[in-house]
Amino acid sequence: MFKSRKNRPEPPIPERTYSSSEVAQVANVSLRQLQWWDERKVVSPRHEGHRRVYGPGEVIEITVIAELRRKGFSLQKIRRVLRFLQREMGRRLAELLDASSDLHLVTDGRSIFLEDQHSRIIDLLKNARQPMFLVCVSDQARRINDADRKPVRMEPAMAHPAVRRARVG
Repeated sequence: MFKSRKNRPEPPIPERTYSSSEVAQVANVSLRQLQWWDERKVVSPRHEGHRRVYGPGEVIEITVIAELRRKGFSLQKIRRVLRFLQREMGRRLAELLDASSDLHLVTDGRSIFLEDQHSRIIDLLKNARQPMFLVCVSDQARRINDADRKPVRMEPAMAHPAVRRARVG
């Protein structure tokens, strides 16, 4: 008689991770800026030795932070926005990465809204008592996906050996 093997559950598919240089390129920030945000606990990536490793949710947060910093937001206001994003995005991040609808963050630094309906965004902007800033969070997620899809660049001489031989001879 043979003993039947117990079926082991399939190991979960590991989440895509990003290096500091990949995140800096996608978010258009310096490596030093990422280090500073990590030191200040604005966004804390996982550490593997001396390397920082970011998950997709952290990369989206960083791109939103970078966008808000470019718009002049203080770190205190950004922390408030981040707390809101972490509460809301915990449930909606998977939807965001695959969704075809646009998700917008509308804020003045105090009031924070996460909207996916254009009419409500317009109402928020029309009824605001002070300037409101709009960041398309879905665009930030698309930037990550686009960065994943870009093919590796090859040098022209290496890509076309025949061309190289023609130049040499």
